[in-house]
Amino acid sequence: MELLSIDLSNYCSKQCPFCYNHSTKEGNVIWTPDEVIAFASDCIAHGVKAVSLGGGEPFEYDGIFKVIDALYPRCYLSVTTNGKRFGRSVSWETLAKHKPDKIHISLHNPGNGLELSMVLQHCRMLQKCGIKPGCNLLVRASDIDNARNAFDCLADYLSPDQIILIPMRFSDTPTAKQLSEVAGGKPFQSPSCLLGCKRPDNFVSVSWDKKANYCSYAPGKKSLPTLDYEGMMTALSQVQWRSCIK
Repeated sequence: MELLSIDLSNYCSKQCPFCYNHSTKEGNVIWTPDEVIAFASDCIAHGVKAVSLGGGEPFEYDGIFKVIDALYPRCYLSVTTNGKRFGRSVSWETLAKHKPDKIHISLHNPGNGLELSMVLQHCRMLQKCGIKPGCNLLVRASDIDNARNAFDCLADYLSPDQIILIPMRFSDTPTAKQLSEVAGGKPFQSPSCLLGCKRPDNFVSVSWDKKANYCSYAPGKKSLPTLDYEGMMTALSQVQWRSCIK
């Protein structure tokens, strides 16, 4: 395994109804920072090259900067966030001192001018902090025009490898052709399952409740018997791969 995603909690004050992690304002936190650090460090020692921290909202997780400081020197470290805490409870000065390699900001409503402006401003500020910014742009089949406009605005500040087009799951899901329209017919990034569900060979998702699977969306996650690389691989060996689409 080379790519590891860890959901730190399922607590998030934004509480989006479509969240794959089912995060809520009353969400749970099970991972301690020391557990995350020890687990990820052992995985890195066994060949994991990149670690992504998600949630829940990572910047609402106590100890996030302790985790970042511990893992940043050891692997390529990215964080996915809604960005609502930036400039408020999470200052730009703090981010500049405790920075991962990359921060992806989720843009859930591309037709919302205020949300789009916030994401663009945050991308500019992250660049000033010395952090590579990125955007996870959620695309709905019923809202292609707004997604295309948002993509064009993001492309003024970000390169194609910094924008990931995320298809809405389970309803209002766009086709691959529609995602291509959003990107103006140019090469774009999207989850590998866009053209068909297939078990990844080098990616593992570990959830907020310490379970593992080959995909964040896939059902049938299995509990880690031990919080280390061996425990993760044991859990994966028990997974019966199934698509998230019934």
